[in-house]
Amino acid sequence: MQATELEKTENYYRTQMQKDRIVERLKENGCRITKQRMVLMDVILSGNCSSCKEIYYKASKIDPKIGTATVYRMVNLLEEIGAISRVNLYEVTYVTEKRPEEHVIELDDSSVRVLSEMEWTRVIERGLRACGYIDRQNVRTVKPGIA
Repeated sequence: MQATELEKTENYYRTQMQKDRIVERLKENGCRITKQRMVLMDVILSGNCSSCKEIYYKASKIDPKIGTATVYRMVNLLEEIGAISRVNLYEVTYVTEKRPEEHVIELDDSSVRVLSEMEWTRVIERGLRACGYIDRQNVRTVKPGIA
């Protein structure tokens, strides 16, 4: 039972951190943070929604004044700032100013580390060596799709 409560707490903090980042991004883009926008973010962060229609039904149960146009505008806005991806069925993506050559790691205490490609390779190499997977070999980074 305690593990379940711990998981709920960790999930809450992760979700709250994502929500805080999204709010920050919206403010940077000059958007007002309205009650309806907060409700929509809560609905989207609460689970994977497969469509704007599903987001609308869930949100309208919380606030009956939310209209479909508000949902579509909010989804488009979140997509524009990189907070969600339609490809992942409105799943919240990690919100950061990450460059392609960087690796972002979120730890269980909700802290975040950003490693360069060289740092990432060094961490992987040391980990493999410490676990006995490699001895004198060096790690060479292979980009996805390149074999």
